[in-house]
Amino acid sequence: MRSSLPRFLSRLTALLALSACASAPKPLSFDGKPVTVYAAGDIADCRYRWAKDSGAAATAMLVSAGLAADPGAMALTLGDHTYPVGLPVEFNDCYAPTWGQFRERTLPVPGNHEYYTAGAPGYYTYFGARAAQEQGGYYSVQLGKWHAIVLNSTLRGTAAERQLDWLRNDLARHATPCTLAMLHHPRYSSGGHASNPAMDPLWQALVAGGVELLLSAHDHNYERFAPQDAAGRHDDALGMRQFVVGTGGAMLTPVRLDRANSEVKDNSVHGVLRLDLFDTGYTWEFLPVASEASPPFTDRGAGTCH
Repeated sequence: MRSSLPRFLSRLTALLALSACASAPKPLSFDGKPVTVYAAGDIADCRYRWAKDSGAAATAMLVSAGLAADPGAMALTLGDHTYPVGLPVEFNDCYAPTWGQFRERTLPVPGNHEYYTAGAPGYYTYFGARAAQEQGGYYSVQLGKWHAIVLNSTLRGTAAERQLDWLRNDLARHATPCTLAMLHHPRYSSGGHASNPAMDPLWQALVAGGVELLLSAHDHNYERFAPQDAAGRHDDALGMRQFVVGTGGAMLTPVRLDRANSEVKDNSVHGVLRLDLFDTGYTWEFLPVASEASPPFTDRGAGTCH
């Protein structure tokens, strides 16, 4: 009996390995060339460092390298471009030397720090017509086969209601297989600001419209959620996946909570989220500033459009 035990264990190990390989999901792959975007929010803060030594300078190097390698790639800025109050001088002296180098290839999203100066004049002056000030700071564009929607999560009252009506109409007019939305305040978050119920009407409209991805920031950390339905329940089939990418350069902050359906979270390193937007799906990868952590945190995966 003793002599046969090693042989039995060896066979059992082999069978278990084969079973694991057979049941493991195959990685998703997509045909064709994607549209690539690099996203982050909470970016330029020069109160304690010169622009060239700031966190924004380090993350800008990641984005500029990606844009140089692909003329069709874009940057997505998820709000709070400058600190502390979004003045024009902050954009000119802190943001412009870092992320400003690819302003012409940027889709901007307004955040709350922009509005700490009434009317957000620094933001709207710096980005000009592309920031859609006359419409309240929200707009939509096409990124290849993907429809991309930018929302202004600082709006309240009548202005917020107008944005919600516009969003529903925009989703109805662009019934494309793949849709990406962006705003500053996340509906769900494990970070210090926690979840934001005020975003619920936008969240529900986006889910009802079949949106695949929602990018946000505000909390200065990285977090990825499983796809969730209109009520925040896990739904792989029809749910919307939300990312929090508040790692653009401002000081990182603690992750204090543990939200349901949170799959990955980290506040150890600045970085940007790379998305490759294919005709029928997407891949994601968090690109860290390598000098800030050893080994640096990363996160990658893929999903299909509804």
